[in-house]
Amino acid sequence: MDDTTQSKTTYSFSRRRAITAGTGLFATGLAGCIGGFSSNKDASVEGPVAVASFFSFYDFARKVANGTPVEVRNLIPTGLHGHGWEPDASITRDIIEADAFIHVGSDFQPWADRAIQTLKDDNVDTQLINVREGIGLVDLAASLDPDEEGVGEGRGKDPHFWLDPDRAKQSVDNITDGLVELAPDHESTFRENASTYKTDVLEQIDQDYQAIFDAAERDVVQLAAHNAFQYIGVKYDIQMRPLVVNLAASGNVKPSDITEAKRVIDENDIKYIGAAVFETRRPAQQLVAETAVEAYYPVTPYAGVREDWVENNWGYEEIAYNINMPTFEVVLGNKQPEEVGPDGWADEWMSFE
Repeated sequence: MDDTTQSKTTYSFSRRRAITAGTGLFATGLAGCIGGFSSNKDASVEGPVAVASFFSFYDFARKVANGTPVEVRNLIPTGLHGHGWEPDASITRDIIEADAFIHVGSDFQPWADRAIQTLKDDNVDTQLINVREGIGLVDLAASLDPDEEGVGEGRGKDPHFWLDPDRAKQSVDNITDGLVELAPDHESTFRENASTYKTDVLEQIDQDYQAIFDAAERDVVQLAAHNAFQYIGVKYDIQMRPLVVNLAASGNVKPSDITEAKRVIDENDIKYIGAAVFETRRPAQQLVAETAVEAYYPVTPYAGVREDWVENNWGYEEIAYNINMPTFEVVLGNKQPEEVGPDGWADEWMSFE
């Protein structure tokens, strides 16, 4: 271990123990911000801890860190969507206690922005890993609500870049660089894991998505979901028609949204639509009741996980193949529901509750 690594490791352990004990600079300087320190969960951790503000990047980071002492934790509770969620102060404490914070860049998760500002204001040395660094974003003009504030310079960009496997690869590189800085002795493992993941997983997902959209006779997909899928539309030349034109999953459905969806369904002879796993299903149910749509099937922008997904250790890859891809096959009319997914997929997910 070189001097730099030794110094960083000693500092990280000392900082975590000080925080856990509620003593020193952090107890006095930050107690007003987060209500003191009472956690003891990190006391026995022997390696660096990185916490992630969004499921997709938690998953990428744990794949890159595999085989190293770095522990990666997902801050988003099971069953919740990572965009639009507002945590309590305990999450800020978790970030302060961590050695690194993996986040999605500014203007996307307000609570993460506030936590980062707290770190800066109180000189907390939690390393920041911005997964969006250097990634080109599409204009909101490519979405359906150009008047809404997005992210990036001028806040005119769509933030959901990770749905494009090519852009997701760049975020893996950003995470890898951050983990190398966190634990430099394991650089070769980080970079080998990242290279394998990008080649074996993200490139394969890209190819399989491309095959699905190339096979489609229709180029319109109606989703009872918020505006999170435009990167798939831009990359594969498909019109993704979200029911909720807001960028956040908490957006409300207006009567005009339903009217527009009915028009798209009628004009394109749409039989099946997609519905967001972590959003209300009431609008999808309304469209089934009031249009020729027979059923809805699941889609997700990889922003959260269900309990059974956690039990099965699903990540970005498994969600792509078990949720999104089968649904796109169905809603595009490529295949009938019973022809896609694992055994029983159609019965499990048809107009799911």
